[in-house]
Amino acid sequence: MDFDAVKRFAHLLSIVLLSIVVGAIGGLGSWALFEALDQATTTRLDHEWLVWLLPIAAGILGFAYWKFGGSANRGTSIVIANANGDANIDADVSGGTVPVKPEPVKPEPVPARMAPMIFGATYIAQLTGASVGREGAALQISGSLTSLLARPLRLSDGDRRLLMTAAMAGAFGGAFGVPLAGALFALEVQRTGRPRYEGIVPALVASVTADFVVEGLGRSTPITDLMIDLDWWMATRLVALGIVAGLAARLFIMVLGAVRTITARAVTMVPLRPVVGGLATLALMLLVGRDYLGLSLPLVDHALAGDLADWWDPLLKILFTAVALGCGIPGGEVTPLFVVGATLGSVMSAPLGLPPAITAAVCLGAVFGAASNTPIACAILVIELFGAHMAIPAAIVGVVAYAVSPSEGIYSGQRPGSAKDLRDPNHRANAAPPRHA
Repeated sequence: MDFDAVKRFAHLLSIVLLSIVVGAIGGLGSWALFEALDQATTTRLDHEWLVWLLPIAAGILGFAYWKFGGSANRGTSIVIANANGDANIDADVSGGTVPVKPEPVKPEPVPARMAPMIFGATYIAQLTGASVGREGAALQISGSLTSLLARPLRLSDGDRRLLMTAAMAGAFGGAFGVPLAGALFALEVQRTGRPRYEGIVPALVASVTADFVVEGLGRSTPITDLMIDLDWWMATRLVALGIVAGLAARLFIMVLGAVRTITARAVTMVPLRPVVGGLATLALMLLVGRDYLGLSLPLVDHALAGDLADWWDPLLKILFTAVALGCGIPGGEVTPLFVVGATLGSVMSAPLGLPPAITAAVCLGAVFGAASNTPIACAILVIELFGAHMAIPAAIVGVVAYAVSPSEGIYSGQRPGSAKDLRDPNHRANAAPPRHA
């Protein structure tokens, strides 16, 4: 008998069983968060005066995270770092071609307090109108609870990384009802240009489980089949659309970084920075209206229905979100970037002569995929949401947007893997070789 094969099978079985548990946790967390945020949004729309409490709420959240947050302040990035298993995500390059491998640094574990803190913070932020997302919060909740689950099990570092990958997959797949995209996102987000396929089994198991849990609890993602007749001229215009989507991702990253830098220099007291963000959001609301507060999902609905968005919609959503996140109001980037992408696609449909619903759908995934360096996962997300006919358009726009976007995305926990600059003779980013779990 091949005892080594038996051990491998037993280990695989144990990981699969744990991934089912992790997926169930991720699904329950996503369902509970989304149900709570739906209630928060409804309450805010019914009681418009709540937005005036945003500076006070932001100040309370800022103080709570400053006083008690600790490593939870790193948000989604600490979950990604734990999946990577290496806190040292910045490697130097000697002479521009030879990577200098840094000594691996074991990251801080995802703290248990992250789950209740981000749940409550995201609820309060949505209740008072901050332009922050929810899927990033779902990832943090799933990662935090999975880390808590893994502590008494005495797992190896490799198995812990696999479970953290499963946690991200479950949260993303369950949140959107896209299990394949959820699995690929968890593999792709860890390292730029190098999906970590050693985690594909736990990622897919967790993502499918989470989707089943969310569906079983009565929350389903609407699927819309979009039809498109693709020819070479349309493909050319889709390339142009991908360039614009990549530039939008680049603009979001640039504006977010600028707000963070300016706020850090101007406001030395960390707990006061979210207050500034709340006041700035109210000032922007007085200037341009309430459409860009909270998740702004009606903008996505109108764009996917074929209604043309105003040219300023994606720009203002970028600004509102950059102000909120850059000033330290807790929340995620995923839904705001979906809004940016959908409205941008709608705006670009007229000058490119493309169907507005098609451009909104493909841009919805492309902008976030470019900003997070996960183009394959976001192309699959578009296919799962809008049908198989969207495969080639989603791939064209998503890959072009990824190529145009900067190497460093929105997640600091993401390690560099392969260079986007093909002039690099080794086609490699400045990072150490991948380590397998």
